[in-house]
Amino acid sequence: MMRAVQFERPGGPEVLQVVDVPRPTAGPGEVVVRNRYAGVNFIDTYYRSGVYESQLPGTLGEEAVGEVVETGEGVDGLKAGDTVAYLGKQRTYAQYATTLAARAVRIDPAKIPLETAAAMLLQGLTAHTLVTRAYAVRPGDWVLVQAGAGGTGRLLVQLCKQLGARVIATTSTEEKAEVARCAGADHVIKYSEEDVPEAVRRVVAEGVHVVYDGVGAATFDGSLAALRREGSMVSFGNASGAVPPVRLFDLTPKNLRLLRPSLFSYLVTDEEYQRHLSAVVALVEERKLDIQVFKTYRLEDAAQAHADLQARKTTGKLLLSAD
Repeated sequence: MMRAVQFERPGGPEVLQVVDVPRPTAGPGEVVVRNRYAGVNFIDTYYRSGVYESQLPGTLGEEAVGEVVETGEGVDGLKAGDTVAYLGKQRTYAQYATTLAARAVRIDPAKIPLETAAAMLLQGLTAHTLVTRAYAVRPGDWVLVQAGAGGTGRLLVQLCKQLGARVIATTSTEEKAEVARCAGADHVIKYSEEDVPEAVRRVVAEGVHVVYDGVGAATFDGSLAALRREGSMVSFGNASGAVPPVRLFDLTPKNLRLLRPSLFSYLVTDEEYQRHLSAVVALVEERKLDIQVFKTYRLEDAAQAHADLQARKTTGKLLLSAD
């Protein structure tokens, strides 16, 4: 048996509870990992609250780091005792989980600490696919990153700057504004004090080439308004709630492009997964992508982690310790 965080019905953070469940076993092509840390992400709150459908009772979590304890038939390249980071086939708010061996990467803890390894995957892969495939950022582009001090937003700022873009980030407080500036943002707009489209046009009169918006309902209209002619809107999250139905004709006056991407639709093949994952790992190892862990919680405190995340009290990654 093992401990895992589960919920029996959709709802607020209070529905999360730690229960004893059977420990998983490795099937063909799979490994079982003894988790040390699991990442906490906004997508977990969508499953918990019912925004995204989930099988009940459900266990949350998309990523973790730990040691391989069992390998299934046909697994090559990984063995018991290897330290790996992975996106899980099974949910990862648990002491043990299975994953496809092809979707795990061996980690050298001397180069990447375990906490960093647990924090870099989902948001790192999200940010990397957004700036290379959702909209391929080019040198000289003007980019608006909504919630630029958040977990994914902060990585987007860093990657866009590395690609030669000029970045405008939005935040809610001066403390978060400083986080965005340290990540490389050229300009910061405090959306609690300023009208974002107006503030953007004071910086660049014609508007930005692309907006990366993980906030959702609260910022969607302002993001569209901040775009220049033939600009691109990449709406990738629902932190403030799902975006209401969109009238396609609203895109017509400026010939705007609108995309609602899914990370896992960019990682369909093992080649795609390993290509993006290798790029993220290399950036972290070379200190070109700074991963910040805001706080680590016990499994028993998963509800508090969700409450803090949704209250926007955080500026870096949240982790659960599975020890």
